[in-house]
Amino acid sequence: MITFLSGGTGTPKLLRGMQELLDEREIAVIVNTAEDTWLSGNHLSPDIDTVMYLFADILDTGRWWGIRDDTYITHDLLARLGIEEFIAIGDRDRAVHVARGEMLRGGMRLTEATAALCAKLDVLATVLPMTDSVVTTYVKTRRGEMHFQEYWVKHRGDVAIEGVVRRYREPPVATDEVLCAIEASDAVVLGPSNPVTSISPILECAGVREALRRQYVIAISPFIGDAPVSGPAAALMRAFGKEPSSAGTYSLYEDFVDIFIQDTRDPVEILGALRQDTLMVYRGKSLDLAKSIMTLIYGC
Repeated sequence: MITFLSGGTGTPKLLRGMQELLDEREIAVIVNTAEDTWLSGNHLSPDIDTVMYLFADILDTGRWWGIRDDTYITHDLLARLGIEEFIAIGDRDRAVHVARGEMLRGGMRLTEATAALCAKLDVLATVLPMTDSVVTTYVKTRRGEMHFQEYWVKHRGDVAIEGVVRRYREPPVATDEVLCAIEASDAVVLGPSNPVTSISPILECAGVREALRRQYVIAISPFIGDAPVSGPAAALMRAFGKEPSSAGTYSLYEDFVDIFIQDTRDPVEILGALRQDTLMVYRGKSLDLAKSIMTLIYGC
C-alpha cells in the first residue's frame, strides 16, 4: 500500500496517474481538512471531496473541484432569495455536503462520515481526514483574520496577507486510522500540494511527523523557481515565513523526507534532489510521474 498526503489539486493530479498502476484498495490518502467550513447549514470539506470524487469517477477535472456536469439550481435560487454564497456549490455536490452535515450533527466522527460517503459512492481507496477535531486555516490581513476559503475563493487571492494561522479549540491530533495507514504503507508520498495550507496542517497533527520519520517518504515540490504550479502558494509561503521555492518547501519536510523531487525546469538547486517532469497538465503526464514514483518505491 502507498499512502499519500493530499490537498485538493496537486496531489489528486498524481493520484489520477496512480489509479492506472495500483489497485485502488492499495491506495490510502490522508487529506487536509483545515479548509473545511459550514455554508448554508451544510458541511464543506473541499479537499476530501476532490479526492473522493476522483476515485468515484465524478470529479470535474477541468476545475479540480466539484462534480462533473453538475447543475446550480439551488445556488441560483438562494441568490434570488437573498442568500449570497461566496462559493458556487453544485446541486449534487451540495447533496454530499448535506449528508455529511447530518452525519456530523448525529455524532459521527469526520472519519466515519467520510468512510460512509465513500462507501455510498463506490470508492475503493481509503480516504482519511487528517484529524477528527476542527482546525481551520486563516490568513492575517490588514482587515483582520480571514478564513482561507474566503481569501482564495471570494477574493481570488487578491488580498495582501501578513501571516497564516491555524485556529482550534484543542491542538489537532492525528486519528488512529491516519497513523495506522502511515505505518502499514510501503511508502508515503507528499504530493505537490500547497505546502502551507494543504500539507503543513497534516504535519501539525500530533503523531504525524513522528510516524513519517519511521517511514520511507517521497515529497514532490509544487514550485518551479519562485512560482507555484498553481494556486497562491508563493504568497502563502512568504506569509508563513518561508522562501517561496523548492528550497522553502524542502525546509518544511527535511526532518523526515528520504527523496525530494523537483521539476526538471526548476533553477533552484537542492543537494540530492531528483529531477522529474512534475507538470501534470494531462493524464499522460500524471501517469509518467506516477511510474517514476513506483520505480522509486518498488524498483520496477
